[in-house]
Amino acid sequence: MSKADLLEAWHDHLALGLRRSPHTVRAYGRTAERLLAALELTDWNSVAALDATRLRGHLASRRADGLANASTARELSALKAFIAFARAQAGHALTDPPRLRGPRIKKGLPRPVTPDDALGLADTVEAIATEDWIGARDRAVLLLLYGAGMRIAEALSLTGGALPLGERLTVTGKGNKQRVVPLLPIVREAVADYAAQCPWPLGRDDPLFRGAKGGPLAQGMVQKATARARKALGLPDSATPHALRHSFATHLLGAGADLRSLQELLGHASLGSTQIYTKVDAASLLDTYRNAHPREKD
Repeated sequence: MSKADLLEAWHDHLALGLRRSPHTVRAYGRTAERLLAALELTDWNSVAALDATRLRGHLASRRADGLANASTARELSALKAFIAFARAQAGHALTDPPRLRGPRIKKGLPRPVTPDDALGLADTVEAIATEDWIGARDRAVLLLLYGAGMRIAEALSLTGGALPLGERLTVTGKGNKQRVVPLLPIVREAVADYAAQCPWPLGRDDPLFRGAKGGPLAQGMVQKATARARKALGLPDSATPHALRHSFATHLLGAGADLRSLQELLGHASLGSTQIYTKVDAASLLDTYRNAHPREKD
C-alpha cells in the first residue's frame, strides 16, 4: 500500500465509520500525514509497530516547531487513534495505542451569548443574506444550534427524511451515538420556512441544508454568515455557531435543568463534559453580582 492508500483508509474510517465532523477528519488526516512523512512509514505494520519512545520523539520534534500545549494534546489524541486503527488493520492482537501522557492544559470555559443576542444572530443572518432562501436557511441552522443544542455538524448532516419536523428529532452525534432532542415551535417553523423556499429538491436521502449551488452546506459558510451578523450586531468574536450550543446548555442550567438531563440533551458521553457548564453559570452569576452589588460600585 502507498501512503495515499493509508490516508484514504484513515479518512474513510473517520468520516464514514465514526461519523466525525469534516473539520476533525481534516485535522486527523493532516496529523497522520505528518507522522508518515516524518518517520518514513509505508504500511500498516510499520505504523502499528510504533512505541511510546518513537511517538514521544515525534511529538518533541513538533513541540520544537512551536506547537503549544493544547495543540500537542490534540495531536497526541489523533496519533493514538491512528496507531490503534493501524494495529487493527494489521491484525495485531493488541490494538491499544502506546501509553503516553500529553501535556496538562487548562480547560477554558465556554463563553455563552445572551438569549437576545442568540436570537439576534439568527434574525440578522437572515436579514443580511444575498437571497431570501439562503437567509432562511442560515436562520434555521442557527436556531437548531441554540434551540436544540445541536452541534453544527449534526445539524448539517440532517437529510430531507427529517421533514416535516415534529416535537422531537433523533440526532446522530459523535461516536455514532444517537439521542432525541426536543424542538421548540420557533425551530420547527424556521426549518419549515427554509424548506418551503429552498430551490433544490429535498428528497429523503438528500442533504436538508444546501449550498448556493445545490451541494451539501459547508460549515464554513455558516461560520462566515455568523461572522457577518456578529459584526453587524457589534458582538465579540466569541459569538460563533458553536457558542450557540454553549448558550443552550448554560441557559438551561441557569433555568434549573439537572446535569443528567443536560448530558442527554447535549449527547455527552461523560458527565464531566457537562459539568463545565456549572462553572460557566457560576461565572455568569459572579459577573452579575459585580455589576449589581452596591459595594462593587464604591
